[in-house]
Amino acid sequence: MSLRELVEGERVAGMSAAERLDAVRAMRLYFQRPEEPGFLVAETEGGPLVPVFTSWERLALFAGACDWASTTAEDLVELLPEGVRALVDPLGPEPGPFLLDPEALRAAAPEKGR
Repeated sequence: MSLRELVEGERVAGMSAAERLDAVRAMRLYFQRPEEPGFLVAETEGGPLVPVFTSWERLALFAGACDWASTTAEDLVELLPEGVRALVDPLGPEPGPFLLDPEALRAAAPEKGR
């Protein structure tokens, strides 16, 4: 199941909030890897964003041939600098992209080793 299917699918309706959060944390996300360690951050009117993708194919449609990396959404939340959000599938099909707010996921995360 892709992250978009998780967010949009009927299966979500039957999941508890904790189950949805666990599923989002486990999703693999792909992003363009810069020359230096870190993320390519776009400064926007809404604040800094990192474009991330639910597949390397979607990343390729966005960025073309590029160096890339992937990680889980849970690890991404830990790796993004404070105040930077992830824009998932910027060129995705309808209903379009959505924001993954690390601060909201961190706030909802249970303590490690639960």
